[in-house]
Amino acid sequence: MVSSDQRRRQLAREKYERQQQRREEARRRTRRLTAIIASAVAVVAVIGVVTYVTVGNDDDSDKKPAAAASTPAAESASPSPSASESPEPKVTVDKTAKYAMSVKTSQGDLKFTMDASKTPHTTNSFKYLADKGFFDGTKCHRLVTEGIFVLQCGDPNGDGTGGPGYTIPDENLTALGKAGADGTVTFPAGTVAMANTGQEHTGGSQYFLVYKDSKLPPTYTPFGTMDAASLKAVQAIGAAGVDGGATDGAPKKAVDVSKVTVEKQ
Repeated sequence: MVSSDQRRRQLAREKYERQQQRREEARRRTRRLTAIIASAVAVVAVIGVVTYVTVGNDDDSDKKPAAAASTPAAESASPSPSASESPEPKVTVDKTAKYAMSVKTSQGDLKFTMDASKTPHTTNSFKYLADKGFFDGTKCHRLVTEGIFVLQCGDPNGDGTGGPGYTIPDENLTALGKAGADGTVTFPAGTVAMANTGQEHTGGSQYFLVYKDSKLPPTYTPFGTMDAASLKAVQAIGAAGVDGGATDGAPKKAVDVSKVTVEKQ
């Protein structure tokens, strides 16, 4: 006869297995989406058609004119939350305050300021994750040196597919002005912004550091500004180039993250 404790353990195990299966299905969907994006970009490059410069994909790409030839695609955990994913953490930051995020890396400390009055969900999420040690032991997995100029970090998987298991809403999208005729705005050097899957409200834990003015569609939450020393450090990483000599890939100077903290200023 099965005891009540044994039955509870069995039910818990079955629930866990179902959750793991759903998470794996979400990861497979993300990998398929990434492959499709990469294939499309390759075809466009071969035929010489000018396409969008995005970190991810633009949700309204069929409505906007082309901007540039480089299209680095940044993925969050999955295109949309699945039943197995967690809800966004409750916003507990002071919405009237600014917060400083410090990223200790093998290429020097990177610091930037976040304004919770403009990006409360984003600021809160980064504090929540940093307090849990989510970013510790990760790396900045992607550098782009042509078309746009960004260093991308925040992926626990280290390959562009990872995230925290929840998504946060887009914020502050009008901060950099109205899009021009090419469908883009200028993300100034020093800007820190959220990566996404190309769909609305799909930010997770991945973010990118702009080390030279870059034109992108205004669909990526700009939530931070690097200090001068941090910008100089990221520019040095960019100047060293991409591993293997490409223009989009792992940075030649490996950027290993040992500790991330977020403190109220």
